[in-house]
Amino acid sequence: MSNATSPGDPPGGRRAVTVWGIGVSVYFVAVIFRTSLGVAGLDAADRFHVGASALSTFSILQLLVYAGMQIPVGLLVDRLGTKRVLTLGVVLFTAGQLGFAFSPSYGMALASRALLGCGDAMTFISVLRLGTRWFPARRGPMIAQLAGLAGMAGNLVSTLVIARLLHGVGWTAAFAGSALAGVVVLVLLLLFLKDHPEGYEPEPFPHQGAAYVRRQIAAAWREPGTRLGLWVHFTTQFPAMVFLLLWGLPFLVEAQGLTRATAGELLTLVVLSNMAVGLVYGQIVARHHGARLPLALGTVGSTALLWAVTLAYPGGRAPMWLLVVLCVVLGACGPASMIGFDFARPANPPERQGTASGITNMGGFVASMTTLFAVGVLLDATGDDYTVAFSAVFVLQALGVGQILRLRKRAARRERERLVASRVETVHVPA
Repeated sequence: MSNATSPGDPPGGRRAVTVWGIGVSVYFVAVIFRTSLGVAGLDAADRFHVGASALSTFSILQLLVYAGMQIPVGLLVDRLGTKRVLTLGVVLFTAGQLGFAFSPSYGMALASRALLGCGDAMTFISVLRLGTRWFPARRGPMIAQLAGLAGMAGNLVSTLVIARLLHGVGWTAAFAGSALAGVVVLVLLLLFLKDHPEGYEPEPFPHQGAAYVRRQIAAAWREPGTRLGLWVHFTTQFPAMVFLLLWGLPFLVEAQGLTRATAGELLTLVVLSNMAVGLVYGQIVARHHGARLPLALGTVGSTALLWAVTLAYPGGRAPMWLLVVLCVVLGACGPASMIGFDFARPANPPERQGTASGITNMGGFVASMTTLFAVGVLLDATGDDYTVAFSAVFVLQALGVGQILRLRKRAARRERERLVASRVETVHVPA
């Protein structure tokens, strides 16, 4: 892969790192808020007097709103720019976290999580767009992985800090106190963030209401790379998302007999593994685009194998070494899901990046939402049989792998055609 900067590429540099870092800090806080329920699942069940299915509804509704917002957010980012969309996102997810802190009833708590999901939905696509506007295209895979790494750092804060606050100062103080982080990033965003470097303004293009929306979505969806990106994201992300967002702690405590402290350490291990693997995957994909699909499918296969061994272990309780290996492998799911954007990005021109990223990002969250619901229903139906409930993971993995194998050749052929066309175009650009 060439390391040369393409004509028209933004230069990167310290200014780019600073501005992009502010956008990433917004995403970091959004992930803290998104995953805070993962360490509070058992507390939420007690506070609102609900069972497994109703508890899973918190995360399902949040992810339903998140997934449903991805294409509209992509269109908004393409049309309005990063700063405006991020600003709206911060206001919404901070209001949602505050509302969750003070909710006296299950219904109000649900509404607060929906509001949080709406704001959260506006962050990641905006950060990806910010990266493409401030850094050269060759840096795209690493920039995307670093953004995902920041998100996992937010998950780590949720696991370590929110959990301790929750059991130290109580529900309301913990969630309301964490909401202050939203105020801080909002101030930074308003004061310092810019959509693009000076001299690299995107070319204006016409927006024609509903016709523009249909044209953007249809053009992005026609690209096999966009659809392949969606299915890669779908298949790789959800096992770890489901584990961290809601069902990991109950599984480790109720099914595996661990203490909350030990279970929390294993959740932390997932996050730390994610951060380490993200750096490795980012470097590999940046240097060898041919490694994208093997990395994604290898992660899916490893995850399925470890889940199967853990759930089928004689006696129903896996040894600690196996749970540790499972959590390390689950840590690769997030970085593997980022590879989906590395299929969608080269398949679409700059003015369609937000829309294409939104389509791709729907994948993992639709899969996570489906699995969260299935696990909750199966737990209630089987009297908390986690082996049966977590078997839902294999069904969605099989569906996703089938779609990836179906689309991979068309996407590769189309990507080669675009690469040849861009090289021809560059040769004919006058010096």
